[in-house]
Amino acid sequence: MKSKICDLLGIEFPLLAFSHCRDVVAEVSKAGGMGVLGAAAFGPEELEVELNWIDENIEGKPYGVDIIAPTNLSPVAAASAQEQIESVPDENRQFALQVLEQHGIETDNIYTYTERDTQNAITGFLTNDQAGAIIDVAFSHPIGLIANALGVPPQYMIDRAKTENVPTAALIGSKEHAMKQVEAGVDILVVSGYEAGGHCGEVSTLVLVPEICTALQDINVPVLAAGGIVTGRQMAACMAMGADGAWTGSVWLTTIESETPEAIKEKYVEATSGHTVRSKQRTGKYSRQLRSSWTEAWDADGAPNPLPMPIQSLVSEPPLHRISQMADKGHQGARELATYWVGQGVGLMNSIQTSRQVVYDFMEDFLEAYERLNESLSD
Repeated sequence: MKSKICDLLGIEFPLLAFSHCRDVVAEVSKAGGMGVLGAAAFGPEELEVELNWIDENIEGKPYGVDIIAPTNLSPVAAASAQEQIESVPDENRQFALQVLEQHGIETDNIYTYTERDTQNAITGFLTNDQAGAIIDVAFSHPIGLIANALGVPPQYMIDRAKTENVPTAALIGSKEHAMKQVEAGVDILVVSGYEAGGHCGEVSTLVLVPEICTALQDINVPVLAAGGIVTGRQMAACMAMGADGAWTGSVWLTTIESETPEAIKEKYVEATSGHTVRSKQRTGKYSRQLRSSWTEAWDADGAPNPLPMPIQSLVSEPPLHRISQMADKGHQGARELATYWVGQGVGLMNSIQTSRQVVYDFMEDFLEAYERLNESLSD
């Protein structure tokens, strides 16, 4: 297939799959796309284990790593985990516990934070000290792409990538962000629209992609469209608007290999595009997630205001972990509360299948869309 992305990354089909699950990463790459491991929640030792497994199971196909590193790697440290825990108002925790109790869920020891809890909640957005170590681990493996999801990548990452001949990518949600990334030397722009799962901006993919492509028409930087894309026909539409491929995330959450809890997978399959909500209640910044009794409780009148990122995660993640555990055991109240990040494309995610089959479905659907367009233009 002719695409700048295929040429740059050495892949057959310009479909990139962001996933926290190494199995999904390997299967997508082996099927002709490129899997990209979301590494934000891993420490250096854990990332080493994950990448070693991928190296051993990906059959030499290219893959990428996505991190969340601050632009500046100067020694400006975040507050300690203990300081951040102590800054959480008790009323916020009590509200969360009340929501669980109303749904019949035991609340003992939910806020007994473990070291792992605080790492996931606070350092998923890497501190300066951690970022350099994570970048070094990534480049010690044969990665084919490194991406940053938090602003302009640190200069250390960009310089190291150029030395290693590895393309860099960055996620953006506006024209202004795009130009800053280009000036910094980023090789690929992931243009993420309002429809996306997780943290997303306020402009729809349908508007944002052509806006960025027009702004870059004299600049040789390929664009990956992102946000609500879960089918090949959507991918084809974005490429018709100027994108060079697609960056996807939500669609892999319903795959057999995905780490997504089974109760959440079932809710995804049953959901429509209207069953998501963009709210600050999970992380402190707007993120799109599956609507549930939990999200409705936190967005209702009288609920505590969300705390800043990353403090809000210390309120939300421990009870959500308990909810997920109980939902998978069949607890009805927990199933009503269960939620996770997902884009508006969830309305098109109607089955649970292998990651490899999802890639093949993308290819087939893309080709059918291409043929429909050609037929409409023929005499």
